[in-house]
Amino acid sequence: MRIARSRCARIAPRAESVKDTLRAGLTRTFRYRVPASKTVPRIYPEAPDFQVMPEVFATGYLVALCEWASIELIKPHLDWPREMTLGTHVDLSHSAATPPGFTVEVTTTLRAVEGRKLVFAIHARDDADVISEGRHERHVIDASRFREKLAAKRASAA
Repeated sequence: MRIARSRCARIAPRAESVKDTLRAGLTRTFRYRVPASKTVPRIYPEAPDFQVMPEVFATGYLVALCEWASIELIKPHLDWPREMTLGTHVDLSHSAATPPGFTVEVTTTLRAVEGRKLVFAIHARDDADVISEGRHERHVIDASRFREKLAAKRASAA
């Protein structure tokens, strides 16, 4: 019988657990004023199709903002900088356009701690509308171990 292991299971330390303070129920609201540099035409300047799109907050930047908000929520509960987290799953809507100059508020709530897997509920709104809701997962990793594996991957490709 073969047992499948996820990619994340390979990068997370096996024997350690997270701090006791990292528990479900933690919540935080993170605010960010959207600059023109975070709009769709600027996400991939080399992509002509993006250049003709409206100047609104790009979905890629919205995803990163939700990740940033989640990191800021849990960072005080990590053994920083030895421990950090990697985003491993994102399931977010992007239901309304946000023009530059508006402020986005991302409320992130840690819903579950499953070993080193962290599950967040995400709710984001701008000055006028709810713009995103969904779920995000991160895994707590040992930073030096991850860097070693990344260096080995680079070396094997060279």
